[in-house]
Amino acid sequence: MAKWTAFPHHNDSYVYGIAALKKKWAKLHLGDAEPCPKDDALLEAWALFHAGEFQKATEAGLKLGDDGMTVANKAQAIYANYLESSEKTKLAMFLEVAERASAQQAASPKNANAYYWQAYALGRYSQGISITQALAQGLGGKVKTALETVIKLAPKHADAHIALGTFHAEVIDKVGKLLGKTQGADAATGVKLLREAIKLNPTSAIAMIECANGLVMIEGDKRMKEAEQLYADAAAIDPQDAMERLDVEMAKDELED
Repeated sequence: MAKWTAFPHHNDSYVYGIAALKKKWAKLHLGDAEPCPKDDALLEAWALFHAGEFQKATEAGLKLGDDGMTVANKAQAIYANYLESSEKTKLAMFLEVAERASAQQAASPKNANAYYWQAYALGRYSQGISITQALAQGLGGKVKTALETVIKLAPKHADAHIALGTFHAEVIDKVGKLLGKTQGADAATGVKLLREAIKLNPTSAIAMIECANGLVMIEGDKRMKEAEQLYADAAAIDPQDAMERLDVEMAKDELED
């Protein structure tokens, strides 16, 4: 495996020992509803993820087989989304995560995050090749079905609400409300999902950012003021781990533009 780009910020505040990670787990995983592992080796892999050691976390997760698949997929997907500079490599990474997650579903059909990371990876891949092209390839339906499965299995999965709300918003933004309905996209449903995500995880920077983006995509300039406030709120969050630090920095960049 080629060396990945390093996390670009100081990570001392995000380095957790096993005991500290267990105490912080509920807060750190409010978004993805991932149960706290009992196995120390798996906790160590998650600690690497939270510290921004995305490559090490991926490798550690893969070594643990099925038990480590979720941390491996999350670490690789987050790294690809935020830090990988090569578009070709990024897209290949997303497809790899989607394939592993699909296999994980077969092994653990009630594991909500097996479906979530497939949807996340395919969703980001779709953004990379263009939403309209992805819809033509049938990827939109796969993403929507997977995310609906996540919410069915884990109704409080805030990140799935974000992603499904974003699906509705992006389809409507690209093809319009009328054609969007043929792809299963609905404006009211999208807004409801995005707002529900913030209720489920009220201090999540990414929930605020994606809600802001989605509201503007669905309802236009009349939501711009609210979107700007959501970005400001996201930028003011005190990040609890490396992933959230990347979200907060993204919000700050958006405010400066």
